[in-house]
Amino acid sequence: MIRFNRLIAIIFVFFLNVEHSNARDNIAFINLDILIQETNLGKSFLDEIKSQNNKNISELKKIETELKSDEEQLNAIKNIISKEEYENKLNSLKEKINKFRNKKNEMVKNIQQKRDLELEIFFSKINPIIQDYMTKNSIDIVLDQKNVFIGKSTSDITDKLLIEINLKFN
Repeated sequence: MIRFNRLIAIIFVFFLNVEHSNARDNIAFINLDILIQETNLGKSFLDEIKSQNNKNISELKKIETELKSDEEQLNAIKNIISKEEYENKLNSLKEKINKFRNKKNEMVKNIQQKRDLELEIFFSKINPIIQDYMTKNSIDIVLDQKNVFIGKSTSDITDKLLIEINLKFN
């Protein structure tokens, strides 16, 4: 009986000392994709990446057309030339194809690196604006909308930040 009373007393003291979480934390969320796609700063970065990507695609299509032409020419003279000469030309074509693939992979890698660098610059520029907005509006936490299952539409501050970013980087 004494143990039971002590257990009840310990549990009672424990619950008195437990700190309750502060449910008044102000949490908001933003759609980062919209900020990137619709701010002037984001649009310029996306246009630059798109322009470089289109240039790369154009160059690769030109090389690909040349390779197909070389392959067709090789197939056309396959029966006319000697087997050794055919093998040499075929190996030469395979080398060109490998160089093409390497160049394509390098271009993709460079575009990804450029995109990552531009995103880093973009976020470093908008971060102070978001921090300032959080301070002015007493917001404790800002989450990316992708990571929010459900929330009040009033907690979405994307449009407000979009206006502030466009004003700063007009």
